[in-house]
Order: sequence, then C-alpha cells, then structure tokens
Amino acid sequence: MVKLVMVRHGESIANALNQYTGWNDVDLTHEGVMQAHEAAKKLKGFYFEHVHTSVLQRAIKTAYIIQDDLDLNYVPITKTWRLNERHYGALRGLNKDDTRKEYGLEQVHLWRRSFYSVPPALSKPDPTTGPYKYFDQNMMPVAESLYEAYQRIIPYYVDHVAPGLLDGKNQLIVAHGSTIRALIKYIEGISDKDIDGVEVANGTPLVYDFDDKLNIINDNRQRY
Repeated sequence: MVKLVMVRHGESIANALNQYTGWNDVDLTHEGVMQAHEAAKKLKGFYFEHVHTSVLQRAIKTAYIIQDDLDLNYVPITKTWRLNERHYGALRGLNKDDTRKEYGLEQVHLWRRSFYSVPPALSKPDPTTGPYKYFDQNMMPVAESLYEAYQRIIPYYVDHVAPGLLDGKNQLIVAHGSTIRALIKYIEGISDKDIDGVEVANGTPLVYDFDDKLNIINDNRQRY
C-alpha cells in the first residue's frame, strides 16, 4: 500500500480579501500559516519521499512548513508551473462579490465551478519573468477553464507523481484549490458535471491509499 496526500495551501491574503487569485503570487495570512502547521499535525507520523508544489509562494511556504514540522526538510521538492492554480484571467485581483453584482450569480458560479467555462481573458499573457522566464510566451495562458488547467496538471501527475507511487514511495502534493480539484477528478473518475460540487478547504490533508496498480483502497478525502 502506498499513500498520496494532497494539501491546499493555507489561507492567502487574497482568500482573506475574497479576491480571485489564480497566478497572482500572494503570501499566506497569519491564519494561513497556522493552517499549514495544523495540516502538519494531522500528518504526524506520515513519511513521504517526494514533495510536489507550484511556483507560487502560498503553496511553497505551506509545503515548507509541513516539511519543517515533520522533520522532513531533506526530502526532495519539485516546484512546477504545471501545479499552479487555474489562471483566472482578467478576474484576478477582483472581489468575488463585486463580480457577482456585475455579471450575476449564475455566470460567476460557472466561471468558478464548472469544468468548461472560461473566465474573461487578459488582453495579453503575463511577462515571461521570474519562474516563467524560459517560457515561450505562446505557452502562457491568458485565462483557463478547469478543463484547460486539467490538461497541464494531469500530465505532470502521470509523468512525475504516479511513477513514485508505483515504486511504493509516498508522495505529497501541496497546491491550490483548482489544481487539487483536477487531480481528484482524475484519481476518482468524477464526471465533468459532478466536479462542480467538489470543494477543497485550505490546509486540509486529503489522503488516498493505493494498491500496487494505483487502485484506491480507501479514500480518506473527507476524513479531516
């Protein structure tokens, strides 16, 4: 039996302000830091052999806190844009309640929860600087549906996480709400329609036990 644990980062400044975040690189709040420590407490005694996270600081800092609290700082960590949050395009930085007033409850719900709905796009991609400085700008999104984010997230899981699991090595993913929803959809075989109802709380570990063929033995997604 091998375990996969996924944790959404602790509360971010944008979460606290009820803003769309996406690829905006915002820090954790004090509450978010406490949530990361609490996640580590729930994982006490758990050993993992690789950590996977995004290139966004709220996820990276959450991963570092968990590693530090579990005395597992020596475990390798991979940071990849493929585990970034969904790109919220022109909604980034806007207050969610304000967009509900402007666009209506139904439209905002579709943008946030449906699998295929794409939020309003940026006029051009973000600059290819920092963690994206080696990117072809044609690869940079201007907005993403969950489906489009799924297309970059799942190949990373298949190529870099699943091989470790198949080798009997526990894996930890510390990422974002939409990232983890996409992974849950893939792992559990959830339909395009039903993924709408899946919620992922900040700092709450989701635990999967797999057999040697990566069939789920027991799903502790709701345990914590």
